[in-house]
Amino acid sequence: MSETRLSFKEMCAKFDVTPRTLRYYEYIELLQPEREGRSRFYGPREVARMKLILRGRKFGFQLEEIRQWLLIYENEGTKAQMAAFVEMADRQMKELETQRAQIDEAMDELKALREVALKGAE
Repeated sequence: MSETRLSFKEMCAKFDVTPRTLRYYEYIELLQPEREGRSRFYGPREVARMKLILRGRKFGFQLEEIRQWLLIYENEGTKAQMAAFVEMADRQMKELETQRAQIDEAMDELKALREVALKGAE
């Protein structure tokens, strides 16, 4: 029984990433495709890892954090990985809350300055 594998080009298309991005993820050891000559093939494991990588990036995690988190699964298993994720998520939510507060403050200040400018233009 043959597992479904994606070529390099198919992997880029499936996840809407550039070849440069995919090669970089391989370079920093986030992905480890099978090689046949110069061709790379991505099996179910690499597809699943890519989904996790992109989800992590969406949430604002650094690539090194994602790499370390994926290594926890390989070295210590699911339970340790989930515990690490909870810590990462808590830390990231605090960071996002701080960013939200800074954005809200900037928006309020910009609105106030805009109102002053509107009154000055009258």
